[in-house]
Amino acid sequence: MPTIAAFAHIGCPDGSIFAEIQRDSRLPKVQHEESGLKSTYYHTTIIAQGGISMATLDRIDKALKQGAEDKNVAGVVATAATRKGEIYRGAFGKRDLSKAADMTTDTVFWIASMTKAVTSVSAMQLVEQGKLSLDAPLSKVLPEMESVQVLEGFGADGEPRLRAPKRPVTLRNLLTHTAGFSYDMWNPDIIRYMQYAKVPGIITCENAALRTPLVFDPGDRWEYGINVDWVGKAVEAASGKSLEVYFRDHIFGPLGMEDTRFVLTPEQRSRLASIHQRKADGSLEPIPFEVPQKPEFFMGGGGLYGTAGDYLTFLQMFLHGGRFKGAQVLREETVRLMGSNQIGKLNVGVMKTAIPDLSNDVDLFPGMELKWGLGFLINTEKLPTGRSAGGLAWAGLANTYFWIDPVQGVAGVFLAHTLPFADPAALQLLVQFESGVYEALA
Repeated sequence: MPTIAAFAHIGCPDGSIFAEIQRDSRLPKVQHEESGLKSTYYHTTIIAQGGISMATLDRIDKALKQGAEDKNVAGVVATAATRKGEIYRGAFGKRDLSKAADMTTDTVFWIASMTKAVTSVSAMQLVEQGKLSLDAPLSKVLPEMESVQVLEGFGADGEPRLRAPKRPVTLRNLLTHTAGFSYDMWNPDIIRYMQYAKVPGIITCENAALRTPLVFDPGDRWEYGINVDWVGKAVEAASGKSLEVYFRDHIFGPLGMEDTRFVLTPEQRSRLASIHQRKADGSLEPIPFEVPQKPEFFMGGGGLYGTAGDYLTFLQMFLHGGRFKGAQVLREETVRLMGSNQIGKLNVGVMKTAIPDLSNDVDLFPGMELKWGLGFLINTEKLPTGRSAGGLAWAGLANTYFWIDPVQGVAGVFLAHTLPFADPAALQLLVQFESGVYEALA
């Protein structure tokens, strides 16, 4: 089973110790070009005693470059920052193995479930304004929630056995994945129900895709599912805006995230990386894929496209307590709330695959008690990479990942565009990247 912990020993070797650094865009970029692979990072200015270890950046470069050269991934973009600014940005490999275009730091990716954190922020903005409530029945905002039922199994004739839930679904349930909704790729019963009821997959962005039942009563346990797509619906109902417009007006616009959107522009499409499928022999093959560009609903759980740099800006907003680039996106107390355990004694469980072409089994930190905040996975112990206990993270289906470390004030983004999810080779590179970042800040 692929895990992050399993690759922790592959982190970069010890290097020189230096203080925090920041990117200075006035200084020239450094580019390495070998075997057609490119990396870009910036010379930096010194903030505190000490200096940048170019050897550490070179080791990160080398690891990511080797991963692309060995075709462990088709290409990768990675970036990281502290509270004082960006410290690394690199791109290696190809956007598509069947084409000539190099991966670049402004390459556009489908960031999939990394969308969930953005949707969660939009919901919490409305909670701050009193337009949404964390704990009131969500049916007050979305009347269709009144008809949601719990799937208890199937009869001998294949008929689903359904009943009313014991408790109403709340926004808190949805944000913490404790509402009872699931995803077909990790739940065979949902696959069976969807086949029986002819429910389309969530990636179709058809409203009918949301008509799946709960698999347990709200609040009973944690299970990853379509919860945040319903959060997006609640944001639209409470704000009177489409999710696309809401994001633009209240998150992307204020933060200057001009490259993140549901509907691709022609110019963005020219920078789009292809998704590659891992074949049985371990090789990678580009596959056709695109989130519907004229959707019935904007998929708050996974519909966004964007760049590593844009998403790092979003994460830096959290590092700065909700305010960044002059924009107050969230209150500081809201940021703290979102990053704290919101599922009590419940734990985040292993996600057993039901569709192996889309996902491996997912158990990123075996043996560790994992929690969930209002939008994030929370590791309760320090990781071998250097990430502090209380770190926040999540990912996108095509092996795109991010983390926020509120304790040490560091965040990172890693984008690889490979299926299935939790790909061992992608996870190995992620660990090498994250370990290198923390070594640089030691």
